[in-house]
Amino acid sequence: MSSYNLDEVKEMAGGDEDFMLVVVQTFLEEIPPDVAAMNEAISNDNPSLAYQYAHKMKPNLQLFGLNLMDQILTIEAWSKKGQRKEEVPQAAEAITRKVDVAAIALKRDFNLE
Repeated sequence: MSSYNLDEVKEMAGGDEDFMLVVVQTFLEEIPPDVAAMNEAISNDNPSLAYQYAHKMKPNLQLFGLNLMDQILTIEAWSKKGQRKEEVPQAAEAITRKVDVAAIALKRDFNLE
């Protein structure tokens, strides 16, 4: 089982391999630093900043089929309504782990070492 799913990326690219590569490279350049910044915001008890990063990553996480919406929604609920705070560290850890694994696999699969 792959750690990511490129069906939506392929559909968006319409068979354009170069475009697909750009989308993958953009994911690799933007998402891991955003995850790190989100984690830092959570550590610093800064829900609004954590929300900004979680919200910004949402389309890319969906695009790559990472199935992290529940975790993103947990972070959004904490920052918007002050709810589910006790679930935030676990949600952030799940996001971090999935993004790390997907990034390693994407680098390998697209020869981007």
